[in-house]
Amino acid sequence: MRRGGDRMYRCPACGALNRISPPLPSGTPLCGRCRGTLDLSGKPQAVDGEALSRAVVSSPIPVLLDLWAPWCGPCRAAAPLLDALGRSSAGKLLVLKLNTEEHPEAASSLGVRGIPCFVLYANGREVARRSGLMPAAEMNRWLTESLGGGAGMRL
Repeated sequence: MRRGGDRMYRCPACGALNRISPPLPSGTPLCGRCRGTLDLSGKPQAVDGEALSRAVVSSPIPVLLDLWAPWCGPCRAAAPLLDALGRSSAGKLLVLKLNTEEHPEAASSLGVRGIPCFVLYANGREVARRSGLMPAAEMNRWLTESLGGGAGMRL
């Protein structure tokens, strides 16, 4: 269970989730499992199908998945929005990216029919899904409403 001010960060090397209590540590934070360097920026992390499954099942914080492809113009346009969202919600929301060109089997198993596609997970299950590019304000509203609005987490 996540304590009040605690934040969760995913290790880019091994995928382990690490709890960090405020204040954030000075120096270089290390993963509790592999001792790799933790990135506390919140920037989106690339995953494959297996890493996605592990993150969704084990994450005590919501996970936002961006399904995208390099050739997709709207996907490229969404990238800065997702980067800003991940950074502003660092430790409270885990933003993951799955390249559908490199991992078509994972996209197929998720039933993705168009990209960009955003899938929101909470407590190990899918809670919302949207396809298509949306402005930042709409993305924030969708996330907040999908996570329970005032009763749930606010980004």
